[in-house]
Amino acid sequence: MREGGGVGAAAGLRRVLEPAGVLPQAASRLDTDPRIRPDEVRVRVERLNLDAASYRQLHTAHGGDPDAIRAEVLRIIGERGKMHNPVTGSGGMLVGVVDEAGPDSPLGLRAGDRVATLVSLTLTPLAVTDGLARWDGRSEQVPAEGHAILFARSIAAVLPDDLPVPLALSVMDVCGAPALTHRVVAAREEAPVVAVLGAAGKSGSLSLAAARRAGASRVIGLVPTEREEALLSGTGLADAVVRADARDPVAVAAALGAPADVTVVCVDVPGCEHGAILATAPGGTVVFFSMATSFPAAALGAEGLAADVTMLIGNGYVPGHAAMALDLLRSEPAVRTLFTARGADSAR
Repeated sequence: MREGGGVGAAAGLRRVLEPAGVLPQAASRLDTDPRIRPDEVRVRVERLNLDAASYRQLHTAHGGDPDAIRAEVLRIIGERGKMHNPVTGSGGMLVGVVDEAGPDSPLGLRAGDRVATLVSLTLTPLAVTDGLARWDGRSEQVPAEGHAILFARSIAAVLPDDLPVPLALSVMDVCGAPALTHRVVAAREEAPVVAVLGAAGKSGSLSLAAARRAGASRVIGLVPTEREEALLSGTGLADAVVRADARDPVAVAAALGAPADVTVVCVDVPGCEHGAILATAPGGTVVFFSMATSFPAAALGAEGLAADVTMLIGNGYVPGHAAMALDLLRSEPAVRTLFTARGADSAR
């Protein structure tokens, strides 16, 4: 198979089975052969973390039936050689132990390292060997056995010793959100007002903390339910907590009262693009951190509203993103409180 030179090989092109010529994320099927090339790493899988949008879609499509959800995840992995939800186009990430690192791998990993992969499961060759028998199908975190392959241009971080594995995995799964939020807020000439949609979730709570650390003049959290409003209000992460359905643009704008300079979207359901645009002041920035985001809806919606806003799609990677997210978790007890409330902080 054509490897596309050094760049293609480093990005995993040789693992693409079909269609020819695309990179692993766009492939319909990947090669999961456990024999690694000199620049690859094989990881013994311990736990998958499905992204929120993907799990929500699976849960809804199967009426919450855990056996059906488990069977669907197994089918996707078996057919595609990766966890790549064909409906949402998203996957998640994983935790495991390095079995073998090729001599030419630039990732700096050694056999025995327990790592979290910071690249999407949609481009990671993955084979599951235990039928996901230990997963109850009721949460995004999936105990699993099998192996995964990392490429030269993959990203992985050795797990910290001071945090339970499920908690560290939950943080690393969304670590791109607070890092980009911090970058955008810090780059503003004047301290901005920041609104976070989906603020009581994992990426939302970290983004609130990152915005404040970056110098936001005011931080507002928008949540959909009374329960989440009470939960977030008790943490002090936001200067104000408001409630509205992020899919209802008029309700979002009314709840905020005045538009924000920076709006961060951390909602894992589709249809939040227009609310985010209405929530943002002229000259402001919208950061979309949801795999449920529709580019046409965002672009055409902004055009139709004559909205002079910059829209960014968070790609999940900012240099130093994992370290920043873990530092926020350690230094902000309120962030850990929210993660704990969502069941992320459990035994090792």
